[in-house]
Amino acid sequence: MPNKGGFSWKRYIGITRVKQNISRKTGIPLTKSGRQRKIGKIVTGGGCLLPTTSIFFFVVWLIFNIL
Repeated sequence: MPNKGGFSWKRYIGITRVKQNISRKTGIPLTKSGRQRKIGKIVTGGGCLLPTTSIFFFVVWLIFNIL
């Protein structure tokens, strides 16, 4: 049966709060999924492919116009 929010010794000791503060101050998530999500947003231009693809096509257009 999955845990649905009972007692957590990490939360009791304060580890969870420390990790949250570190993540907020550095801007870097400490969980694997959080880091992957952040990198994905950076790569795709904030969750949208439009800026990335428009820059790519602009560079291609410049290359073909210079040659």
